[in-house]
Amino acid sequence: MTPTAPGRTDRRYLMCEPVHYTVSYEINPWMDKTRFTDADLAVRQWRTLRDTYLDLGHTVETIDPIPGLPDMVYAANGATVLDGVVYSARFRYAERQPEGPAYQKWFADRGYVTHTAAETNEGEGDLLVVGDLVLAGTGFRTERSAHAELQELFGRPVISLDLVSPHYYHLDTALAVLSSDPADPQIAYFPPAFSAGSRSVLQQLFPDAIEATERDAVALGLNAVSDGYNVVVAPGAVDLAAAIAERGYNPIPVDTSELLKGGGGAKCCTLEIRPASGSGR
Repeated sequence: MTPTAPGRTDRRYLMCEPVHYTVSYEINPWMDKTRFTDADLAVRQWRTLRDTYLDLGHTVETIDPIPGLPDMVYAANGATVLDGVVYSARFRYAERQPEGPAYQKWFADRGYVTHTAAETNEGEGDLLVVGDLVLAGTGFRTERSAHAELQELFGRPVISLDLVSPHYYHLDTALAVLSSDPADPQIAYFPPAFSAGSRSVLQQLFPDAIEATERDAVALGLNAVSDGYNVVVAPGAVDLAAAIAERGYNPIPVDTSELLKGGGGAKCCTLEIRPASGSGR
């Protein structure tokens, strides 16, 4: 099935402006606290990303940034929202642990049903909805026990995938969802980021998947956001952009290079709010 602009679904996203952004600690290989970070540049890049979504017709809501939580800009890690229900994040590292309750409170204050996670998970960083499935990463941040908890909560099949490269510590750094259409789900991924068994699973589930190059991966190009037609992608992911264009998608390069210093790109900054079926919220 070839994606077309009229067929794409308008999306609702939650984002957090990086006014407190810096790299003051190191919890992934991208982070270097001795390297200068430019918070003003990060804000400008973030606003360009937000405005891109708005120009595409999507809805963007924002959560207030909290001083002392510089990684709060990576909103995708804050929760997983499916069928209008919120599964809270429970972060591995102490530096980020206050983010989970902050995001959960934002949703609860707006009337969403929230579920407080008992198991360690980092939201959409490791839990990606693809059609009727949830692809779930483990190995660095999210525990496999969280996959079971999520499956019980949402009643959807959860496919566990083992990540083996520290640079691709979250699933959304190694795999991008291009289409969540249950009739034709499509992904792109970087095979070396996964264990041999997990690569085999992905090949069976998505035989037509795009395999990203190392050049795509090191640009964090797979940390992309797709509405089913338009794909916001890192400018450095030139091979990936060409490959998805060949499949009928519309790649839109957006520079988030300053935020890459913290180990995140467009997807890390973007938490999708998936409403309950038939709900406008």
